[in-house]
Order: sequence, then structure tokens, then C-alpha cells
Amino acid sequence: MTVIIAEKPSVARDIAAIVGANNRKDSYLEGNGHCVTWAFGHLIGLAMPEQYGITGFQRENLPILPAEFKLMPRQVKDGKEYKNDPGVMKQLKVIKELFGKCDRIIVATDAGREGELIFRFIYNYLECSKPFDRLWISSLTDKAIREGLQSLRPGSDYDNLYLSAKARSQADWVVGINVSQALSISAASGVWSLGRVQTPTLAMICSRY
Repeated sequence: MTVIIAEKPSVARDIAAIVGANNRKDSYLEGNGHCVTWAFGHLIGLAMPEQYGITGFQRENLPILPAEFKLMPRQVKDGKEYKNDPGVMKQLKVIKELFGKCDRIIVATDAGREGELIFRFIYNYLECSKPFDRLWISSLTDKAIREGLQSLRPGSDYDNLYLSAKARSQADWVVGINVSQALSISAASGVWSLGRVQTPTLAMICSRY
């Protein structure tokens, strides 16, 4: 059995129609020796400071620089606390089961840095070690999908793309977590947020205004 994992359900349906996976199951499509499943955006991300034993905003904890970044499922707010998103946990369970019983994995997340990161974070979080091939297409026409499936590349060909995405993700974490905490501690009034992209973008908007 071959498992194909797409980035979103709509793409999975387009690919499933081409490979003949027409039987709808719970969170995947099956048929003709294929199971086509999906993520919905970033199911897995970098863990927050609490996962490293750091709670609250304390000056003595800064800078927070994990020796090794941990991965965790996407969180949702429940009252004053955060917990694993139930929908994400359900989808991860399905993906893990499919990975466990398949003979082959084809990665069909979006052809780009973030698409690569979405799959690799899932793959690493689930501690999967099976080799995988990469479907790299920029169009979802039937012709493009068919041609892409006929010219799959080894997943290792995209290791550098993943490392680039991973570095960007970790850089965002280091800047966002540390600078936001530092600003909040210095302001001593509420919680303030700074980010690598959000803050210069906001500055441009304010300047224009």
C-alpha cells in the first residue's frame, strides 16, 4: 500500500481522483492500492517554553535558547490554559496508523519551504523512519498530477529545503519568545508581542498611517 499525504483536504481529493482512491474513510481516501490523507496546515510546531520547564516571564530566564527544540501538536486555548487540538490529535492518529502499515510514502504537501516543513515536522514527531518520495508540482491539473507521479524524487533531495525551513522556524521562535518576554518584563504592564515579521510589518503600517 502507498500512502500519499497532502497539505490540505482539497488537494488530497484531487490527487485521490487521479490514483483511484475513491472510497472515503475517516480522514483519508482509499482505493487502488493507495491511501490519500492530509494535514490541515501546521499540525506540529515548536514547543513553548513551558515544555522546557520555564513558566511565566522571568528576567533571569532570558534568553531562552533550547539546546534541542521539541515538537508538539497544535494547541487551542481552553479557558486560561492551552491543550492539544482534538482535531489535530485525531488526524495525527490516522496518519500514524497509515504510515505504520504502508509500504511506501509519497509526500504531496505544497511545493515549497513551508510545505516541506509541514510534512517533516509530522514525520519527525511520529518518529517515522520509512523512506519517502516527493511529489513536486506547481499545478493541480490532472495532467500535472499524473506527470508529477511519474517523476517522483527521493525525499532526501529536499533535505536542504527542510533545513532552511527548520532554521526559519527556530529563528522566529527565538526572536518571538525572547523579545516578547523582554518587552513585557520591561513594560511591566500587560503582555506585549514582538515578532520577526509582525513587528516590522506593523511599523510600516503605522508609518504609512
